[in-house]
Amino acid sequence: MNSKDMSDCGYLPLPDVLSFIVDNRGKTVPTAEFGIPLIATNCIKNNELYPVFEKIRYLSEETYKNWFRAHPIPGDIIFVNKGAPGRVCLVPDPVGFCIAQDMMAFRVNDKIINNKYLFAVLRSPQFQTQIEQFHVGTLIPHFKKGDLDKLLIPVPSMNVQKFIGETYYDLCSKIEVNNRINKNLEEMAQAIFKSWFVDFEPFRDGEFEDSELGRIPKGWRVGALGECMQLFDSKRVPLSSRQRANIEKKYPYYGATSLMDYVDNYLFDGLFVLLGEDGSVIDSKGYPILQYVWGKFWVNNHAHIMKGKNGFDENSLFMLLKNTNVQSIVTGAVQLKINQRNLNSLCVIIPSKESLENFNGLLSPLFEARRNNEEQISRLIKIRDSLLPKLMSGEIRVPTAEVK
Repeated sequence: MNSKDMSDCGYLPLPDVLSFIVDNRGKTVPTAEFGIPLIATNCIKNNELYPVFEKIRYLSEETYKNWFRAHPIPGDIIFVNKGAPGRVCLVPDPVGFCIAQDMMAFRVNDKIINNKYLFAVLRSPQFQTQIEQFHVGTLIPHFKKGDLDKLLIPVPSMNVQKFIGETYYDLCSKIEVNNRINKNLEEMAQAIFKSWFVDFEPFRDGEFEDSELGRIPKGWRVGALGECMQLFDSKRVPLSSRQRANIEKKYPYYGATSLMDYVDNYLFDGLFVLLGEDGSVIDSKGYPILQYVWGKFWVNNHAHIMKGKNGFDENSLFMLLKNTNVQSIVTGAVQLKINQRNLNSLCVIIPSKESLENFNGLLSPLFEARRNNEEQISRLIKIRDSLLPKLMSGEIRVPTAEVK
């Protein structure tokens, strides 16, 4: 332990290291059909550096100017009070949004504390534990502004603050960059699919034929999805939360829509496409909930497990399903379900063998880059999340001489 950095530092109440708090809590802002984005608590995620734009509402320029007490500026730290108290994100430059109620934005006193360091402190397990102690409310937990002065912030020398803050920020930034690259790769794959399977741009100079799904290039046909994929559902084994509770967390355990847990063994090894079987099986527009997974993993019995066949690989199968509306094969009024028979019989456009090979060739490098980025992101997250508590506790010595 380094006696010169964290272990001997003093502590100050959170308000004492701030110069200003943006606080618009207390009343609901009037929204508009379009205008300036309004960030709500669902946009603040502890695995993202900046707010994400999900389920965004908007407000008018007049409301932006006249309704709020204040707005955040670049470098401020957004802090969620209600719903998921303690979630924090940085405010980017330029800002490009305003914040709704149920959150605040902290502006640091930079003579006392570095904003990136405070951001790292607020994200640290040590501080998140403090936050949990002051949660109130049973159905919707929230944190009272009046309790801010009960939260104690370790304040080491500015050099130590900068090292910890920059280290945490750099790791978050690299993760952010990789996520943006993957988003671009997904958009490129989508554009290629649209060009080939919707607009038929590479085939415009050729002949077309009528089909039950519209005109398609000659040599293509309408077939059943079962001709394009092989199901491995019989190998699924569900594990209860009790069974998963006290085992080594080594391999991903997937449910119908997402990664649920980690377990000590695996059922599958390789590249697969998962499609939600029951529960949340489609989005609001009727497209299936998909997961693109690889490596060693376990799946419960709420997701269909597929590999491509007859020329379809997992990349082209994923894109085909991503762009196929499956509303017509969903059954169940309360518990939605896509059964195997309906899934196998779903009508899809099947290209010629040569076209499919060329299409696969275009997708392959995009998906390979995506997998490599995902794996790098996972490694960076592990490093970030294991390094921060050790830096905060002083277990890892801060090389202060290098950051003066």
